[in-house]
Amino acid sequence: MKVLVTGSAGFIGFHVSQRLLAAGHQVAGVDAMVPYYDVTLKERRHGMLSSTNAFRAHVVDIADMAAIGRVMEEERPEVVIHLAAQAGVRYSLEHPETYIAANVVGTFNLLELCRRSPVRHFLMASTSSAYGANVEMPFRENDKADTPLTIYAATKKSTELIAHSYAHLWQQPITAFRFFTVYGPWGRPDMALFKFTRAALEGKPIDVYGHGRMERDFTYIDDLVEAIIRLVDAVPVTGQPAGEFDSLSPVAPYRMVNIGNGQPVGLMPFIEEIERSLGRPIQRNYMDIQPGDVPRTWADATLLEALTGFKPSTPVSVGVARFVAWFREYYGV
Repeated sequence: MKVLVTGSAGFIGFHVSQRLLAAGHQVAGVDAMVPYYDVTLKERRHGMLSSTNAFRAHVVDIADMAAIGRVMEEERPEVVIHLAAQAGVRYSLEHPETYIAANVVGTFNLLELCRRSPVRHFLMASTSSAYGANVEMPFRENDKADTPLTIYAATKKSTELIAHSYAHLWQQPITAFRFFTVYGPWGRPDMALFKFTRAALEGKPIDVYGHGRMERDFTYIDDLVEAIIRLVDAVPVTGQPAGEFDSLSPVAPYRMVNIGNGQPVGLMPFIEEIERSLGRPIQRNYMDIQPGDVPRTWADATLLEALTGFKPSTPVSVGVARFVAWFREYYGV
């Protein structure tokens, strides 16, 4: 099939595109190459994908309706996997306007284009940050998510609501997934694992927020990609829930799915795994929790497993070691 992947030069979009190409599909990759972090990393990801004729790259901003409209008209995909977004919780404190444009306007443009030319399945990325100030654990898809703590979380929650409206009004099957702290090779330089590894190899201390008492449901990239690929065929149908725990809308072919490891890991044990993989200690600067951060995340992956027969399970000891090995090779350390 032909799949349009937005954010194809990004961390997750690159891995999803690789997996689709390996399975024999055609992929149209869309990325604006925004310099939020090192564009060279994005260019190398696209370069690897472009080694096959089954991949076509489009350097386009999804917030530009005319430009993304031309891509959709040219490619005519059967499935859209929408992963492009302005990421980063802390960056949203200083540049909230970029989140409205990339996340809200960009997602609206894609949904509107798929209204005009429907696809078999529209899949889109959201975030565990949408659960906001929720304290009941683990997070379940049917929990209320009305207390976002950052503009980033608020924009992602907004796109979920807009997508539900489109699914209801025009019967476009849509699956949104909430990611939980994704990490692994080719990761983003602004993420903790990348920053901690780089600092340690340079002999510099790291900033540890929340005085190291935070926990995250770290999800390895290969597990996340496996879940997304399997969800492509789990097309939501109104009135056909997978069970009482299903988040399937009662009035639309729309579903929300958590993709997480289902096992929170403390920040300190995570740092210790990095030290083990590097074979050296890391100096720590303990700091207060930052605005918008939450002390803990924990995914209930029951629905994902019911829909796909798959549940993420890679332990951080394995995932961190693979990332460090990639980092050493990529940077020649």
